[in-house]
Amino acid sequence: MNVVLYDDEHIWKSFLPITFTRPLSEIRIGILTLKEKWELCLGVTCSCYTQPYLRKKYPALLHAHSIYINSKFSPNKDLGHILKNLLPSQALYKGEQLLAFCGDEKNMEDHSFLQRIQYSKELLEINNVWDLFQKNAEAIRLDFELITSGRSSAPLSSSVTVIGDKRLIFLEEGAQAEACVLNTVGGPIYLGKNSEVMEGSAVRGPFSLGEKSTLKLGTKIYGATTIGPHCKIGGEVTNSVILGYSNKAHDGFLGNSVIGEWCNLGADTNNSNLKNNYGEVKLFNYEKNKQVDTGLQFCGLIMGDHSKSGINTMFNTGTVVGVGCNIYGGGFPSTHIPDFSWGGSEGIETHRIEKLFETAAIVYERRGLSFTETDREILKEVFERTVEDY
Repeated sequence: MNVVLYDDEHIWKSFLPITFTRPLSEIRIGILTLKEKWELCLGVTCSCYTQPYLRKKYPALLHAHSIYINSKFSPNKDLGHILKNLLPSQALYKGEQLLAFCGDEKNMEDHSFLQRIQYSKELLEINNVWDLFQKNAEAIRLDFELITSGRSSAPLSSSVTVIGDKRLIFLEEGAQAEACVLNTVGGPIYLGKNSEVMEGSAVRGPFSLGEKSTLKLGTKIYGATTIGPHCKIGGEVTNSVILGYSNKAHDGFLGNSVIGEWCNLGADTNNSNLKNNYGEVKLFNYEKNKQVDTGLQFCGLIMGDHSKSGINTMFNTGTVVGVGCNIYGGGFPSTHIPDFSWGGSEGIETHRIEKLFETAAIVYERRGLSFTETDREILKEVFERTVEDY
C-alpha cells in the first residue's frame, strides 16, 4: 500500500511560519509528528505531497491507486482499518471535508469521480497553528496509547515521587529520571529514548519528552506540553509544543506557545500568554496579512525555525516570530516580527542570510547533522517570499 499525506494549501498557510520549512505532516503534536502517527497506525512508510519548493527534501511517491490522506487529520485504529480496505475511486469524507481517497494525483483537485463514504466517528484534526497546543492533551493521550500498548516501560527510579497512576508513566530505553516529581492525575507522561529529567524537576501530565532531550535542574512543566527530540529545557513551561532541536535552557516562562526547530530562547526570555484585560487574543495570519481572532484567552508565542532571542527578551501576548529571526534588546518587540528580522523594540533590519547559514551549520554539526544545500535552498525560498514584508 502506497500512502501519500497531502497538504491542503489553505490549511498549510494557516500554520505559517511553522510550515514555511516543512509539510504539515512533519509537524509534531502529542508525542509524534502526524507522519509518524500514520506510519505507526498503518504499518507503512508514508511520503508527503506539499509545496513545490519543499519537495526536494520531502519527495512524494505518486502511484496509481495510492491512498491519499489529508495531512490535517490524525489517525486512530478504526480509521486505519477503513483506509487499508479503501477501494480505487472511493473517498472517505468527514462531513464535507475530504479525509482520504484511493486514486491518483489528479483526484486531489477533481473529486467528482470519487464515490463518497462518510466517516462519522470523532477524529482529531488541526486547522490553525494554535490547535497545536489547544489539542495537545488529546494528542498526547492518543499517542501514548498507540505507542505503549502491549509494551513494558523501562524501570522508574525509586528516587522519583509519583502522584497519580504510575502506569501512566512510560520510559523508553535509556530514559533517566531522578529525584523529581511526576504527576499523572491530568494525563500520561512519556519519556523518550535516552531522555533525562534532572533532579528537582516537577512535571504534570499530559507530557512528552523527546529522544535525547533534557529537563534541566528544577524545571517546572505544566501539561499539556510536548518537547520534541534533542532539546534542553529549563525554567517554567505550560501547554506548549517545541517541535525539536531547540533550547530553552534557562529560567523564564513559556506558555501556550509553539516553537519550531533550531530555535534558542536566551536566559530569562519570557512570553505573556494572557492579556491584562483578559480579552481574546489575536495572531498575525500570513495568508490574510493581518491579525485574526483566535477565540482564545490564553495564547502566547509562535516562533518559526532558526529564530533566536537574547537574554531578558520579552514577548507580548499573541506574538508571531517568523523564520530566521534574531530578537534582542529591552522592551516588547512587535507582535508580528517578520521573517529574517534582526533587532527588537528599537527597530529591526533584515538578517543577513549568509550569516544565518553560518550559524545553522554550527548548530547542526553540534547535533551530528549536516546543514545541506537543500536546507539552504528552502531558506532562500522563504527569504524571497517574505522579503517584501520589510
